[in-house]
Amino acid sequence: MHIVVLTGSPHKNGATALLADNFIDGATSAGNTVFRFDAAFECVHPCIGCDTCQGGANPCVFQDDMQRLYPELKKADMVVFVSPLYYHSMSSQIRMVIDRFHGINNDLVGSKKRTMLFMSGASVVPTVFDGAIKTYRETAKYLGWQDCGVLPCFHCKTREDMERTNYPAEAFKMGRILVDGPR
Repeated sequence: MHIVVLTGSPHKNGATALLADNFIDGATSAGNTVFRFDAAFECVHPCIGCDTCQGGANPCVFQDDMQRLYPELKKADMVVFVSPLYYHSMSSQIRMVIDRFHGINNDLVGSKKRTMLFMSGASVVPTVFDGAIKTYRETAKYLGWQDCGVLPCFHCKTREDMERTNYPAEAFKMGRILVDGPR
């Protein structure tokens, strides 16, 4: 299986980076291939809604790092979103990438990919991730992708917070079991 992991944290070695690393370790140990795209460290322009992508061979007027991501998304069997929680949503860095899916929308809709969401946040309020999870699930539904799991990580603002939990082990396990199908 070919997996694209999209991260959205501006902290290169933060809590969500640890989740992504563990998921990738689990997935590759099961024989999967992974392409990682760290949105906060890539040059990605926001979608300007010009719809140029809808009428030609080029997926977007912007020639930025999305040009590396587009072919990976097209061939992916699974797309995994990994983001910190910002105001009940995913980070703006990962949202910008998702908005740019518009450039290859026809290739993604109905492509029957699998998908997962991993998030971390400082809060312990049970409903704090609800907005982000709803957006993720509605996006998956629109694209016709199969939701294979969500891992909301409470009380994990920093890498050190995350290291004191079982969440990294759970992310590894979720990557590892892909060979057997969704949970």
